[in-house]
Amino acid sequence: MSLEIISAESKRDINRFVDLPWQIYTKKDHAQWIPPLRLTVLDALDRKKPFYRDAERALFIAVRDGKDVGRIAAIENRTHNRVHGDKVGFWGFFESVDDQEVVNALFDAAARWLAGRGLDTMRGPVMPSTNYDCGLLVDGFEHEPTFMTPWNPRSYPAMIERAGQAKVKDLVAYVIPMADGFELPPTFKALAERAQSKAEITFRDLDLSNWGEELERCWDVYNSAWEENWGFVPMTKDEFVVMAKDLKPLMITQFVFMAEVKGVPVGFMFIVPDFNKILKNIPNGKLFPTGAFKLLLGKSKLRDGRIMAFGIKKEFRSRSIFPVFAYEAFRRGRAYGATSAEASWILEDNELLLAPLRGIGLKEHRRWRLYDGTTSRSG
Repeated sequence: MSLEIISAESKRDINRFVDLPWQIYTKKDHAQWIPPLRLTVLDALDRKKPFYRDAERALFIAVRDGKDVGRIAAIENRTHNRVHGDKVGFWGFFESVDDQEVVNALFDAAARWLAGRGLDTMRGPVMPSTNYDCGLLVDGFEHEPTFMTPWNPRSYPAMIERAGQAKVKDLVAYVIPMADGFELPPTFKALAERAQSKAEITFRDLDLSNWGEELERCWDVYNSAWEENWGFVPMTKDEFVVMAKDLKPLMITQFVFMAEVKGVPVGFMFIVPDFNKILKNIPNGKLFPTGAFKLLLGKSKLRDGRIMAFGIKKEFRSRSIFPVFAYEAFRRGRAYGATSAEASWILEDNELLLAPLRGIGLKEHRRWRLYDGTTSRSG
């Protein structure tokens, strides 16, 4: 059987690239997979987006006997390499049938493209950077994914490792229950209240009528809060604004809130409703003719969420600051009638966040992995 790797450049081939998961996933064998919206994948690949002003990508499709059987993207993120002083290229958007020959050929194609741009390492999966969807699921396959988190079959980790990729960092998720009688320990509440009073922290909803100024504050906090995180790449203002614009219709006001000390923004938290509860009922991944209505009309009924962004400026971080935010999120969620919130992704060694979660009796829910390989593998 012949195997060919083609480069997806035309509009038709890019659509083939986007459509590929629908060709290889089946309801019987991949019951937990929730199809993404095709438009969101196309957006992530769109060279007109601000991310690609300082980045480039190449898309590859594996074709066996005329049938599309795998895909991968190779990504050069020049901002990352300037910030970190290295020569790392990236891979992402990986999908494949259970066939090692296909996987090896896809990684060879990505490695050759990255090596041709002077990059010596290939890291992934990212879609298209660590500011977006990233990581390969390695534990928690039995759970349905929450909104904007990856799910993949159990076969992927072993195939990717056989293709020369090795773990570089794991990301984890914890679920904070808000129903079924769960209560935060009294000691946790007391710690949070004392820390909030001592630090003079106040919380407020973002003012969506003053969107431009609020985004300016959030962007400043975002780049400051994450600057020392492993693998972090600062977002340009334009990139941040475009992402926020896409997410704005999905927001619930009381779950996008700012922390201030004497009127100065020091941190924010963004909890997005788990729209995957709706997307699972849009199996073709298309917004039209009915998908958009299902999303927007169903938003008010959602009671599960995902803590998608949480950041605190460096000078205000302490072991007691996360309990303050967790208590505020729990209080707001309980008042709304929420049932749970997944905190993801958290770096596996971020003890400032993980220790308090374990301290209230929570256990790891899911785990994703980022891999490194060498671009010289292809010769």
